[in-house]
Amino acid sequence: MARTAQITRKTAETDITLTLSLDGRGTYQIASPAPFLNHMLELFAKHGLFDLTIEAAGDSEIDLHHTVEDLGICLGDAVDKALGDKTGIKRYGTSTVPMDEALATAVVDLSGRPFLVYEVEFVSDKVGEFDLELFEEFFKSFSVHARANVHIVLHHGKNAHHMAEACFKAFARSLSDAVRIDPRIEGVLSTKGKL
Repeated sequence: MARTAQITRKTAETDITLTLSLDGRGTYQIASPAPFLNHMLELFAKHGLFDLTIEAAGDSEIDLHHTVEDLGICLGDAVDKALGDKTGIKRYGTSTVPMDEALATAVVDLSGRPFLVYEVEFVSDKVGEFDLELFEEFFKSFSVHARANVHIVLHHGKNAHHMAEACFKAFARSLSDAVRIDPRIEGVLSTKGKL
């Protein structure tokens, strides 16, 4: 059975359509008013081997907050929907990824209990025109809507672009590991019998 989802979210602030395949090849087509976030989501798709398409519009004349937050909501909803009852998934994933001088670790637990630990301090507030503080809102929204426990820790770095890349690549690889099906797992990986 294909583990895919399509999410549409239309509010007074944003209009987003997102499709996701958990068992993809890393293909993507992403368009939003946030070019640097688009780049990070392209990395997410490629390094997580997710097929991802996004068509997003938002009130960027105000700022990018609503668009970034709602993209996190939609991606989280898509992961949750595509996972179905989570039968056979590994549940946990972890990855540490370097990007030149930067190093980040991401850990994901698809537990059904949302929580975000975000220990990321960038060396600057922006990359180009993008406010880097918005990434925490993205991951918070994702965590809540994917019903996932997500920890992202940036160990070090000197270039904000590299630091962001390390975080997104680590997140992609950890999520890819967590959603993977292991044929040895009967039902779900929990002594409770439910996630």
